[in-house]
Amino acid sequence: MLMCYFDMLMCHFNMSLQCSYAILTKERINIGFHALKLIDIMKKNKDFNKELYDIQKNLPDGDVIYNLAELFKVFGDTTRVRILYVLFESELCVNDIAEILGMTQSAISHQLSVLKSSKLVKSRKDGKSVYYSLDDDHIKQIFDQGLAHVTE
Repeated sequence: MLMCYFDMLMCHFNMSLQCSYAILTKERINIGFHALKLIDIMKKNKDFNKELYDIQKNLPDGDVIYNLAELFKVFGDTTRVRILYVLFESELCVNDIAEILGMTQSAISHQLSVLKSSKLVKSRKDGKSVYYSLDDDHIKQIFDQGLAHVTE
């Protein structure tokens, strides 16, 4: 994590001189001490832009960004969006969802597994039947925000 932070600091810094870059690369060995030194150098650099630094500093970690992008990918399929919309109303089994949407149970099951692995839908077993519902209220909020955006 510190190495990523160090690399991020270097991105904000105009490295016009090769010798400066070489010195900074060597300093990666001892990040604690040298990160402070890098900050001092950046303060002296006239090309350093604090506003851009602050924006980049507040970017979420790469894993968080990746997971967010994966979440939005799930909303990129109309069948999954339709399934979520149906589940806003009630907890349902695969047969009921398939009947409402006019699709095969196999197609619905496949999409439900994607929704479940994305933690958007949860399942509950009752005898031989499995019932699906929204995992939590956040899903409805995300959906409502998206719907409000496209219907403006």
